[in-house]
Amino acid sequence: MSTELHHLTRETAHKLARYALFSFIVTFILARIFVFLIMADMMPNLYFFVGHTHVHHLNYGIFLLAAVGGYSVFRRPTGRKAEITALLYGVAMGLTFDEFGMWLHLGGSYWQRASVDAVIVVSALFALVAFARSLRRFEKKHLRAFLVLLVMLIGFCVVINLVGNRIGDVMGPTLHDLEVDSSP
Repeated sequence: MSTELHHLTRETAHKLARYALFSFIVTFILARIFVFLIMADMMPNLYFFVGHTHVHHLNYGIFLLAAVGGYSVFRRPTGRKAEITALLYGVAMGLTFDEFGMWLHLGGSYWQRASVDAVIVVSALFALVAFARSLRRFEKKHLRAFLVLLVMLIGFCVVINLVGNRIGDVMGPTLHDLEVDSSP
């Protein structure tokens, strides 16, 4: 592959990752807002039920991931279609990872800390693909900056963990009560 074509492919990947990151974060935020508003009886119940079974939005995300993955593999979209595919991929990932805690603890509460942690990790991975240059070049050329970034990232993870646990202790009972009160 020529150097120019390789650079163009890498830049396209960065651009598509930015689209996916954007739609992933927007979807996560909107999902949380809608669920909170529904549970607080501030908007109509938009949940989908089959009989008495609530079909969680992670299922919509899984089906959308399957469709986007199949489309990407078999049609190999380019140009505007690739951008739309990246946006849909981010939406699917947002719907799925918003309920990541439910993957781990089937039947558990929607408000599990694991879901927010998973969203942070997936966002960070999208951001790395979207905004980072070649990591090999980055490490060789900017070793000090890389070490500072690594220490800051570790510190960020520690702070997120501590703050997340504190918020969970303070808000957890209230959110749990909302979930119990809104159950059919």
